[in-house]
Amino acid sequence: MITRRTLRRHHLFRPDEQMRSLFVYALAVSARKHGIVVHVATLMSTHEHLVVTDVAGVLPDFLRDLHRWVALGTKVLRRWEGPVWDHEPSSIVVLRTRDAVVQKSAYAIANPVLAGLVREAREWPGVQTRPRDIGRGVLKARRPAMFFDPENEQWPESVELELSPFPSIAGGWSAEEMRRAIEEEVARQEREARAEVRSRGAAFLGARRCQSVVPHKRARSHEPVRKRNPTFAVGRGRAAELREAVLELREFRRAYHDAMSRWRAGDRAVTFPAGTWSMSRTHGVVVGAVSRAA
Repeated sequence: MITRRTLRRHHLFRPDEQMRSLFVYALAVSARKHGIVVHVATLMSTHEHLVVTDVAGVLPDFLRDLHRWVALGTKVLRRWEGPVWDHEPSSIVVLRTRDAVVQKSAYAIANPVLAGLVREAREWPGVQTRPRDIGRGVLKARRPAMFFDPENEQWPESVELELSPFPSIAGGWSAEEMRRAIEEEVARQEREARAEVRSRGAAFLGARRCQSVVPHKRARSHEPVRKRNPTFAVGRGRAAELREAVLELREFRRAYHDAMSRWRAGDRAVTFPAGTWSMSRTHGVVVGAVSRAA
């Protein structure tokens, strides 16, 4: 699951048709270029949520292109000076179990409701995935008029992005069973969000008002700072899987620290643990094979 926010939570991704086309186009082109499989995509006015499978181990390249193209297009569309994305790196959470896939996918889909914007996720006017779209839906967009040069073969006139079913982590569940589980989890999260809004005596903003928000204004809702930025999720109540994930992460960091120490000492034949990215791309270090099934 990938999340990244706009600079200081400005509403630069206001859910109008031009922004929807820009984001879907950039997402489709980048996913096709890097072989990324997209399952869920939600674009809020201040941030993105994606659930994807990185088949070839090139997620940083995919995010580099996606975020660059979205930023450059947004600068033109919104007449925006300076950075579009927040200076913090993207949040990338590995979904290690079927429960984690269901819960995080539902979170991404239900996010407009959780944010107090619309009563049901299907009312969100921006880029949105419904549970029934996973594995059979298609996002379509024509080449935006801004930034993307029609004379450049890199930018096709139109694109289609299939929302693929989840891979083997589904644990034997069929695509329909996964869709149903996610749909039930979305409904649960929506009910909790509506109850929370009622308890505050507040009201949902509504789709029409969401589309009329000024892009240069900032979100005013409270958001805690310096909260945890997790690197994996296992789902609620999965203590054994949580312990396993923690141990694997600690082992990776220990092995990486040891390899880096040896490399700095001059050992250019040292093997870095599977998952090493920057040192492999920048310095061509040897990286070990993956020891755990994806």
